[in-house]
Amino acid sequence: MLELLQAQPGLTGPELARRLEVDGRTVRRYAGTLVDLGVPVQADRGRYGGYRLLPGYKLPPLMFTDDEAVAVVFGLLIAARQGVTTPLALAKIERVLPAKLRERVQAVRETLGFTAPARDSTPPPAGHLLALGEATRAHRRIRVTYRSWRGDDTERDFDPYGMVVHNGRWYTTGHDHRSGEVRTLRLDRIRSIKSLEVYFQPLAGFDPVAHVVAGLAAVPYQHDVEVVLHTGLVEAARRIPATVGTLAEHPDGVLLACRAEHLDGMAQMLAGLGWDFTVHRPDELRHEVVALARRLERAVSVVRQGRAEDDGRDQ
Repeated sequence: MLELLQAQPGLTGPELARRLEVDGRTVRRYAGTLVDLGVPVQADRGRYGGYRLLPGYKLPPLMFTDDEAVAVVFGLLIAARQGVTTPLALAKIERVLPAKLRERVQAVRETLGFTAPARDSTPPPAGHLLALGEATRAHRRIRVTYRSWRGDDTERDFDPYGMVVHNGRWYTTGHDHRSGEVRTLRLDRIRSIKSLEVYFQPLAGFDPVAHVVAGLAAVPYQHDVEVVLHTGLVEAARRIPATVGTLAEHPDGVLLACRAEHLDGMAQMLAGLGWDFTVHRPDELRHEVVALARRLERAVSVVRQGRAEDDGRDQ
């Protein structure tokens, strides 16, 4: 109702009721609620009367800090992807933000991608996220101080192509001038960001989400793994994320090819899928599967023994 009155003052009660799809009594109640909230709604009686806001009144902008704005926008993006709300809610929030912050928030939204399904995550520092969003949308080079997994800080010029949220972590992917290659950086390892007066031309057709997912799947872990899953390709693709490995049709089902650092975890994942499977390599994975089966068998024996003792006491 407030939006209607701001856009078209003087609407009558019946007109408002029709547009809001409510009755006249509800319109009057809405008007009273707005007055209680401090919004000066004036009702003019008579043939040409109607509802209007007092002259000069405008809805004040929402006074969010950068951190609050990022948190709200990210929460609404997640909610929209999960069907809890719609993009319209985010548009309403953006419309009443101060102009400068609204532009920066829109840059984040336009340059941010998600792998599916979206998961809850804590955004990185708002300053980093807003700066990356602006640079990505404007095709502007940045200089970052980046901390490696070893704890070493390096400075590099970076052309950001996009930002991606995957499995609760935030990434940016783009051309790294230090290595001369397209690289993926974790946002939580970026210590500082500085925008440069240099602009770049992004790669045509580049998909930041696909690049991040493919790069994470190709991380050089210790063991090469090949397992035939006795199921269909569609079902396997639905259950196994692209970051785990590649799936291909096989005469006996689906061939899963991937790399793994810890084979005990791979054995647990395969068992948890609930399908029969055949390990092609490595031999060590077969040993881990057997060891897992024995542990589960021992656990079942303990449960059975406990039940037998309980039955004996009951008798």
